[in-house]
Amino acid sequence: MKEVNNVSEIKRKKNESFEAYFRRVKQGWLKSGKILQAKKIKFFVPKKSKGVQKKHAVQSSKIQSKTRYLQKIGKLPPDDKKRYKRR
Repeated sequence: MKEVNNVSEIKRKKNESFEAYFRRVKQGWLKSGKILQAKKIKFFVPKKSKGVQKKHAVQSSKIQSKTRYLQKIGKLPPDDKKRYKRR
């Protein structure tokens, strides 16, 4: 994996205000693409593997069948279909 160098190599000029220096540094970051790269790393969500997806599908189907069975024998109240309608 490629390591990202986040250190800015821009030095403050003589008699330059901090605001002007910071504005210049931010422009340099925008041009170099460091901000975009940092956002990509921060919000990256890896895809779930097929094994994890299958395991999740099996668990959810077990829960659905168990709730259907409990509703059928009267241990749980029946689902109210009006609650799930789209608006």
